[in-house]
Amino acid sequence: MKVTVIGSGSWGTALAQVLADNLHDVTIWGKDLDEVVDIHMYHQNEKYFPGVHINEDVKATNDLSLVADAEMVILAVPTAAIEDVCLLINQHFTRKVLVVSVAKGFHPVTHKRLSVVIRETVKPEILDDVVSLIGPSHAEEVVLRLLTTINAVCENEESSIRVQQAFSNNYFRVYRNTDVIGAETGVAIKNIIAIASGILSGLGLGDNARAALMTRGLAEMSRYGIYFGAKPETYLGLTGVGDLIVTCTSVHSRNFQAGLMIGKSDSAKSFWENNTKTVEGVKAAKVIFEEAHKLDISMPITEQVYKVLYENAIPSQSILELMKRELKAE
Repeated sequence: MKVTVIGSGSWGTALAQVLADNLHDVTIWGKDLDEVVDIHMYHQNEKYFPGVHINEDVKATNDLSLVADAEMVILAVPTAAIEDVCLLINQHFTRKVLVVSVAKGFHPVTHKRLSVVIRETVKPEILDDVVSLIGPSHAEEVVLRLLTTINAVCENEESSIRVQQAFSNNYFRVYRNTDVIGAETGVAIKNIIAIASGILSGLGLGDNARAALMTRGLAEMSRYGIYFGAKPETYLGLTGVGDLIVTCTSVHSRNFQAGLMIGKSDSAKSFWENNTKTVEGVKAAKVIFEEAHKLDISMPITEQVYKVLYENAIPSQSILELMKRELKAE
């Protein structure tokens, strides 16, 4: 199969290698010429994976028109760029294409889930279907071919099967799920909880606090999704508790690292002044706080993360606010 990966960052590069390992014809399109040359000519992406040799069958280009005849397109860009990339697909692609979204978040203005944004933006005569490929996975491990399991999520199971078969191999196993609402909200909200997890670590709190945070965070994730029609059992799977665990505990997690920086200084000020990376949980915290507040959905952890990020709340004080909430049954 001919596949185009849009995005020459860490996740796009790692997933392109999975596809190349599975003998697909895969090309990465990227805007950063240095990254494109590094991948195409030297079979590496030194910016993200120092010292790692990438499958030499992975190609790269900065000319999207050269790879507009693909059967499948992987969108490996930040959530804020999804809409613009879909418009590029409309400009360059002329045949039906299966779009695979691997980002985790919401539209920053409309607050819509990403698969909805893609369906509303890509022309119907071009769009075959949309599948979200999401779950507990860090690019830094996938590029080293360490064992990973992930989920192909789509209401149309035939489309999920196509993605499942394209990506699955002896180190990268793909499951299927038809609960799009549950899966997409789960993987986005867990980024907020991961920021809180980093804050706990930065403040020097221990395993008990982390266990409590992840458990109550899972409750928030499921409460929010179920309001919109998600299935409760989805949150016990890869896009729920699975993604929550890896993002809340791994040093590879940008969300955890952001929280760690905030916790160490007991303030978000240093983070805002020094951060240069895309931290999806920061944007998700604003979206989910605003939606939950509007719909009267109880999201106390999300509320405190939002206040730390956007209202200059002191993290250590925010934790006390959570601990002093009215006592209730679990």
